[in-house]
Amino acid sequence: MHQRRKAREVTLQVLYELDVQQQIGAREAIARFWANFEAPEEAREFSSLLIEGAWNHREQIDNLISGSSENWSMARMSRVDKSILRMAVYELLFCLDIPPKVTLNEAIDLGKVFGSENSGSFINGILDALYGRLRSKDEDQDIDSVT
Repeated sequence: MHQRRKAREVTLQVLYELDVQQQIGAREAIARFWANFEAPEEAREFSSLLIEGAWNHREQIDNLISGSSENWSMARMSRVDKSILRMAVYELLFCLDIPPKVTLNEAIDLGKVFGSENSGSFINGILDALYGRLRSKDEDQDIDSVT
């Protein structure tokens, strides 16, 4: 699982870049990153999946994040926190082979390492609320209506 942690760190960095430089696409940002850094193939593949998925579904993901964050608009969130949240929500929605608890713990840990002093608890609060909504909708077999 060490490779997946590395992949999530890469994903955070590339999603951050995409958020800053919105004129480039996900594939270009990924190619730019790998032109300068090395990692095992497993980490490269998983990070590419997360980057392209989170970036290509960001409108749906951002709506879910906004709906789960009281008093915090996406514009007020730090880019690091926003990138971590986008990645985690993508995993929750589309990477069904990953246990949700793993996704949440990884996101919180990344927030503690790369974010501000309060990022871990901020990310935890939003993801906990969002996951609760997703789980209750999943029980109703209607996850798409959450957005």
